[in-house]
Amino acid sequence: MSRERSLYVCQECGASSPKWMGRCGECGAWNSLVEERAPANTGKRGSSAYAVASPPQRLAAVPIAEIRRQSSGLQELDRVLGGGIVPGAAILLGGEPGIGKSTLLLQSAAGMAQNDLILYVTGEESAAQLALRAQRLGIGDLAIDVLAENHLESIEAQIAQQRPQVVLIDSIQTLFTDTLQSAPGSVAQVRECAARLVRLAKAQDVSLWMVGHVTKEGAIAGPRVLEHMVDTVLYFEGEAGGPYRIVRAIKNRFGAANELAVFEMHAQGLSEIHNPSRLFLSQHQRPVAGSVVLATQEGSRSLLVEVQALVTPSPLANPRRVALGLDPNRLSLLLAILHRHGGSFLFDQDVFVNIAGGVRVLEPAADLAVALAVQSAFRNQPLAEGLVAFGELGLAGELRAVAHSEERLREAEKLGFRRAIVPPGAKAPGKLRLHQARSLAEAVSLAFDESVA
Repeated sequence: MSRERSLYVCQECGASSPKWMGRCGECGAWNSLVEERAPANTGKRGSSAYAVASPPQRLAAVPIAEIRRQSSGLQELDRVLGGGIVPGAAILLGGEPGIGKSTLLLQSAAGMAQNDLILYVTGEESAAQLALRAQRLGIGDLAIDVLAENHLESIEAQIAQQRPQVVLIDSIQTLFTDTLQSAPGSVAQVRECAARLVRLAKAQDVSLWMVGHVTKEGAIAGPRVLEHMVDTVLYFEGEAGGPYRIVRAIKNRFGAANELAVFEMHAQGLSEIHNPSRLFLSQHQRPVAGSVVLATQEGSRSLLVEVQALVTPSPLANPRRVALGLDPNRLSLLLAILHRHGGSFLFDQDVFVNIAGGVRVLEPAADLAVALAVQSAFRNQPLAEGLVAFGELGLAGELRAVAHSEERLREAEKLGFRRAIVPPGAKAPGKLRLHQARSLAEAVSLAFDESVA
């Protein structure tokens, strides 16, 4: 009879220690070690019983089957997934509480229920609560099997019995297995439950969806290895109190990463927005200082967003630098470039930059638009109407080329923009008037020169 022993497991990285420590020796997190019970005889892991031995194969001899994708019922979600759901794929959906993860999952289940057998496993809500949500969404009469269970062995038995094509787990942090003594939501439980479900999905060609909680920093809770286990990682984002929701693909083995889908939340659920550029553009009746339109690229989608800047004299010894939807370190770098190569002395000014609509833009192509917005706010001089800009700035003040220039300009022309300030080498797809600048100083001169408007 095996005896149990105590292990202290870090809830951030999964590292274990025989004794409690205030700080994890692996990741450096404070007060993250939690006591868990583990069998003393660890010579044979519980998951080894589920492993299937297979001989090695020559790479050239491995049969390649054509990937057939099934629709999720939502065109925007299909775009993020690379064209649809691949059978046997494991998808992890993360987001803050109340953002609408369960609503998105239920609406997707309704779309897939037309052709596939769906098993919705809810570990957080009762079956009655889920039925009430389905009734509110107008999908209560669809053939979706609901299982209110968080015991992993029971869930595996139901999957083996019903043989569904799609399994939705809401959420992975609520499941537990008898092979481990730790509480549901612990690193060991999340890792073991996810590994067994992913293995089951691959063996039976089941499309597996798992909802994951997020930490206060915005990352998916649990061990980092959880994101490595799955094929696709989606983040569900949105501003608190705002109607718009964004699904972003951080990882996708069956499509392009960094794809973007936009939804609007209503009382009846989520509705798709097929032209999100119109939502994120300026609503001003006339041009205002500190506002520049950026043509950004999210995966295969070109998107126009408004970059807003506000520059005011600072009463503080250390002026504030605030960036929303933009990397704060990138903003500090751009302010230094503006100081050195743009003639803007902002050392005694508070600088606030915001990407309107709650969109996060992390690509370097936003550099020029941010710099022009800050310069416009500092001068209190608006740019001409109908102007769009993009380009990466180097530390020497040069304007560097970026990818997908033609797609960005095509989207700008479609929405009625007439002028664009771009890096050298960009080509206009239509009647859009291009101003190619080689440096920040040249771009600023073109932006504020009324004779070229």
